[in-house]
Amino acid sequence: MSARRRRARRAGLAVGVAVAVLVAGVVGVVTVLTRLSPSQPTAQQCVAELDGTRWKLSPDQAQNAGLIAATGVQRGLPARAVTIALATALQESKLVNVDYGDRDSLGLFQQRPSQGWGTAEQVQDPVYATGRFYDGLVTIEGYENLPVTEAAQAVQRSGFPDAYAQHETRSRAWASALTGWSPATLTCRLHDADPATASVDAVAARVQRDLGGLPVVADDTGGLVVDTSAFGAAADRTRLDWAVAQWAVSVAEPLAVTSVAVADRTWDRVEGTWTPSEMPVPAGSVRLTLAG
Repeated sequence: MSARRRRARRAGLAVGVAVAVLVAGVVGVVTVLTRLSPSQPTAQQCVAELDGTRWKLSPDQAQNAGLIAATGVQRGLPARAVTIALATALQESKLVNVDYGDRDSLGLFQQRPSQGWGTAEQVQDPVYATGRFYDGLVTIEGYENLPVTEAAQAVQRSGFPDAYAQHETRSRAWASALTGWSPATLTCRLHDADPATASVDAVAARVQRDLGGLPVVADDTGGLVVDTSAFGAAADRTRLDWAVAQWAVSVAEPLAVTSVAVADRTWDRVEGTWTPSEMPVPAGSVRLTLAG
């Protein structure tokens, strides 16, 4: 072998060794970083399932859907009313409480202060905006039997009267879950909750805001129990318990809720699904566990 060939061979071996060392180093760094920062879901999402189809919302959209449904249940309105309200908010704002819109339209329902819906501050308050929508809806005679888009348009007086129809099926799935007619069909897959954001007071305040002040008490295991016994008629107890439970899943992200238990089922933030409970929860109550 000539001296030139020997030098080329040694150079090739050196490059090969350097590449191998570099690859090993990169793999090592990635391994260390992975161990230091465990993988999280790439995207948080909540889902309501109906007739085998899964309808997704972001956690922010889901918590607004939870408020809209809880307000309807508080008022004793049928699930159809909640479907109409959700379809309206999906069309008007994508179920996000925005501070902008066409002309002076604002908030979840894009209500216009200039058209008598309230002040700019009021229509950006989700509780006020939702209440005003339902106030208008219940004045529409026979709204329960109207197509969703007609009922929504009768309240909103939109320039695009047929646009609400596209959101009907998604809204029906979420309304059915959040009013308790479809148990164990609303789930969320979320990132790990930050214990620093978990607050009993925040949970109690959100229950007061959305559900009308149901009692919230700590139990002997460190969890929180929402007393649903005063929520609606006793004949609907099972359904209403599920309504509150799935509402709790819809607000799990902002409230750092890690599990929700109702009847003989538990939703767990890690798994993101409803599974059989080790210890059933008595009727008239829903149990929440917070991070930390």
